[in-house]
Amino acid sequence: MVFILLLADLRLSNNLYSVVSMSLPSADSTDATLAATTSALIPPEAKSQELQRAFALFNQVSAELTQSYAVLQQKAASLADELAVANGELRRQYQEKEALSERLGLLLDALPAGVVVLNGEARITEANPVARALLGADIEGRHWGEVARAQLEPTITLGEWQSGDKRLSLAESPLDSAGGKLLLLHDISAAHQMKAELERNQRLAAMGELAASLAHQLRTPLATALLYAGNLGKADLAEDARRRFADKTAAQLRRLERLIQDVLLFARGESIGRDIIPVRELLQEAAQTLEPLLKERGVRLEVNNHCPDATIIVGGRKALFGALVSLLENALQVSAADMCIRLSARQGADEILLAVTDQGPGIDMEMQTRIFEPFFTTRSQGTGLGLPIALGVARAHGGSLVVESTPPDGARFVLSLPVQSQSAEAGEDIP
Repeated sequence: MVFILLLADLRLSNNLYSVVSMSLPSADSTDATLAATTSALIPPEAKSQELQRAFALFNQVSAELTQSYAVLQQKAASLADELAVANGELRRQYQEKEALSERLGLLLDALPAGVVVLNGEARITEANPVARALLGADIEGRHWGEVARAQLEPTITLGEWQSGDKRLSLAESPLDSAGGKLLLLHDISAAHQMKAELERNQRLAAMGELAASLAHQLRTPLATALLYAGNLGKADLAEDARRRFADKTAAQLRRLERLIQDVLLFARGESIGRDIIPVRELLQEAAQTLEPLLKERGVRLEVNNHCPDATIIVGGRKALFGALVSLLENALQVSAADMCIRLSARQGADEILLAVTDQGPGIDMEMQTRIFEPFFTTRSQGTGLGLPIALGVARAHGGSLVVESTPPDGARFVLSLPVQSQSAEAGEDIP
């Protein structure tokens, strides 16, 4: 505004100077003018007209200046009003955001889950009270990898971690604007315990419902063994017959022992360890174990491992080996000479698929709904617990066991297990 007033003053001065210049001669030409007008004087009317024009021009410039000043005042008042409105809106937005931030802070502190905020360098910039209680009070400012290696131990279930006596689930979401991550920690210890208790109760309920079937399963080999043993007491029994009865008695007792072991294993549930099992070794061990039986029956075994060499399974080696061998034995039971059994492994995005495929008669839909029931068997010498135990092992490892069959084109059993890498087990890839 001051600049505009100075510009107007300068314009007025120039106009006045022009008016005076028009009415007064210059200093350089004064002598010439006096000499030329010595004999003649300027009429008073001419002087009066010049002064009137000068005053008229001055009044015009003054009016323009006054009008410009009024316009500037209006614009300044309008800008002041707009600025006041903008300041009020900004103040209102700031107060709303401050209130929202306070509410979010209270909500974050009241959440039952742990919340950890990581920056682009994976350092912890913020953590709520639950996260500090789970991972330590001094985690802010530390690198997440360091905290995870010190506080979290991987489990066989993908996305679940062990922290002391607590079972935690971990989920992450990217922060696109800041380039970091938001981690959510849930304490699922109670749910995990309830799940284990539910599975145990289900096994106990199955045992109660199938007590009569179990008694029948035990009575048959026991009665047969007693019959053979009774013949051993005959004095006139030939040595060859005595040896034959002794072998049959021992075979029935071994069958009885195997049945009791399967029942105990099914009732107790398989305890899962923390063995690091390369998939390649698991397939080789199962194939070598079944090799004598395959040769005896004239059945071929084809092993196809499509997993990378570093692919591993973390869990109970004995339990997984037993489940895989049980599936191969079932396939062998339905395979005739010159048939082929295929044992394959394939790695998916977050799971390993172990498949046993046979060329037998297949399993119809009605049978498929019952084959995983305890004590259900179609073989006279079977216990009916092989598949239920294999299913229990798969579930205990966080996986599943399914059957695919369209008679008469054979059957395919697929054991699905979570996948882990060597680096993750070593603690180098903790999220």
